[in-house]
Amino acid sequence: MKLLTYYKNDKKHLGIKLAEGILPVNSMSIQEVINQGEQGIMHLQQIIEKSSVDDYLSEEIEYAPALTEPEKIICVGLNYRKHADEIKADYPKYPILFNKFNNALSAHQAKVLIPETTERLDYEVELGIVIGKKACNISESEALDYVFGYCTTNDLSARDLQKRTGQWMLGKTSDGFLPIGPYIVTKEEIPNPNNLKIKTKLNGNIVQDSNTSDMIFSVPELISYISKHMTLKPGDLIITGTPEGVIIGKPIEERSYLTQSDEVTVEIENLGSLTTRFK
Repeated sequence: MKLLTYYKNDKKHLGIKLAEGILPVNSMSIQEVINQGEQGIMHLQQIIEKSSVDDYLSEEIEYAPALTEPEKIICVGLNYRKHADEIKADYPKYPILFNKFNNALSAHQAKVLIPETTERLDYEVELGIVIGKKACNISESEALDYVFGYCTTNDLSARDLQKRTGQWMLGKTSDGFLPIGPYIVTKEEIPNPNNLKIKTKLNGNIVQDSNTSDMIFSVPELISYISKHMTLKPGDLIITGTPEGVIIGKPIEERSYLTQSDEVTVEIENLGSLTTRFK
C-alpha cells in the first residue's frame, strides 16, 4: 500500500495512492496508521473496498512530507562501498550515526531554501526505513518484523558546514534538508530492501545510479544495531546512506554545487520518485 500526506486548507490529510488515483482518508493520519499497525492497515483496506470512483482526487495535490512527526530521524553515513571508494575513505567498522530534526522534513515537489550560510549544497539519495513497532535490543533475524514501510529520501547536505567541525549536524538539518516521499510504501510490497535500484537525476541527467545491495550495513543490521543503543518507536525514520555520485565525490575542479536553478529527482525502485527544487 502506498500512503501519502497532502495539504488541504492548510491542514495535513492522509491519502492512499491507487491505480484509480488518490483516495482521501479523513479518519486517520499517517502516524495513527503506523501506531495501529496491522489494525490500521485493515481499516484502510476497508476504506478502499467501500470507495467509489467519485471519491478519488486528481494527482494535482500539494504534497506534504510523507512522514509527519517522527520522534527520531537517525541517519547513517558512509554506508555504500563505492561511495567510500570515491571519497577515499575506509569502510567503517560500525555504522556512522548522526541525526536530523523534524524541521528538515520537506515534501515531494517542494522548494527548499538554500541557506545563505552555505556555498556547497549537495544531494544524497537514500532509502528510508519507517519503524512500525517499539524496538529495543532486537536481533538482525527479527529486525524486519519491526518495519512499517520504506520511502525515498534526499539527505541534502551543506558540505562546507558539515566539515566545519567534527560533528556533521550543522550541515545536515537546515530547514527542508530532508525531502521525503512521495509515498511511504508498506513493507509487504518490498520483500527485499537490500536489493533495490537507487538513483539521482540532476536537471534530468543521471548522477547517481546504484543498488542498495552495495550497502556496507544492511537494513536488518542497521535496525538491530540502533535498537541496541536506543529504543526505536513507531514512526521513527532511519535513512541508510547514499551511493557514489555525489558532488563532493568528484575532483575539486569538477564540483558544481546546487543552485536555485537546479532540480533534483531521487528515485528508488518500487518507492517512487521525489523531486526537489531550490530557492
